[in-house]
Amino acid sequence: MPEAAAYPLATDSWDDAELAAIARVVQSRRFTMGPEVKAFEEEAAAWFGTRHALMVNSGSSANLLAVAGLIYHPDELLGLGDEVLVPAVSWSTTYYPLHQYGLKLRFVDIDRDTLNLNLDLLEGALTPRTRAVMAVNLLGNPIDLVRLADFCGRHDLQLIEDNCESMGATVGDRQAGTWGRCGTFSTFFSHHISTMEGGFILTDDTPLYNVMTSLRAHGWVREQPQDTHLEIPSDDFMRMFRFVLPGYNLRPLEMSGAVGREQIKKLASIVAERRANAARFRAHCGNIEGIRLQMETGQSSWFGFSMVLEERLAGRRSELVELLGAARIDCRPIVTGNFLLNPVIRYFDYSVAGPTPIAEEIDANGLFVGNHSYDIGEALVRLGQLLRSFSKSI
Repeated sequence: MPEAAAYPLATDSWDDAELAAIARVVQSRRFTMGPEVKAFEEEAAAWFGTRHALMVNSGSSANLLAVAGLIYHPDELLGLGDEVLVPAVSWSTTYYPLHQYGLKLRFVDIDRDTLNLNLDLLEGALTPRTRAVMAVNLLGNPIDLVRLADFCGRHDLQLIEDNCESMGATVGDRQAGTWGRCGTFSTFFSHHISTMEGGFILTDDTPLYNVMTSLRAHGWVREQPQDTHLEIPSDDFMRMFRFVLPGYNLRPLEMSGAVGREQIKKLASIVAERRANAARFRAHCGNIEGIRLQMETGQSSWFGFSMVLEERLAGRRSELVELLGAARIDCRPIVTGNFLLNPVIRYFDYSVAGPTPIAEEIDANGLFVGNHSYDIGEALVRLGQLLRSFSKSI
């Protein structure tokens, strides 16, 4: 067995409360989506201050459902061949649903300091076909959502927030993931709260919520309210198996809902501890020659701590990765690096709005280490010492 990392990439924030929640579900003998999931949705909507929350089986499914919901929205907010502006650096399932629904992706470079979509490039990226922006709050750091929401409003664009890495981040007094038509979240093991696998979508748009609720479970109308815009039969017997949309099975388990209820109680303290670790990270790992750190927008929830090697350290990432590995410090690339360099891009209908030098720099010279829901000050002291030694040795 390989030796466990001294400074791992991710850990969970579970204790006896989550185990008791699982035991409660086991005792109930109701394992499929039911009252625990519904309660989590209500508690999540209340925590984030939105009208609706819809739980699904992963953050990737949340992105799929959000895009599908806009396609099947009664106002037809997106349609085949429409163009969506996307950042050149993000996780793969930011992009896949757009491709899978016949939308054209238009890649825009990221900002050098924040690592989010470069807002200065958006006006120049617009074409007559542009209908939406898929904004990504990367590694816990929210994009300037005030400016982005204004841009989308002026150009009549749909704003979808992929907030899967940034639960608890804020801009002003408003939560990231609540600024657009909808926002998506992940509750995977390594994320701010964990339900094993899982995710959810927030929205204030009731018709969108109704569409996504149907799409989540086969495209039927079983969970629809009486005032839904979807066509439902008056016969309760027939209503149980009436299908109106080409949906999926993206339902979460009751265990995930029950665990999520315990986890969301801890979210404020989890984010506070991650922010405290970020202050420690900057104190110990900042101002090192040749290493650039991510600049915070609003208040990041600090999914992890990114580093970009520059100047005389550029091109030496493999050496640093080797040193970190020897010190049992987990690290990984910044998300997928420049997504345009992934072979899967050959299957997409896409265009690129100009050069992407920052995404290319991230791809060649970027990496990040983990953050946790507890004090990792000692690990960050060791990391800072290693980084300074590395910088001086080159």
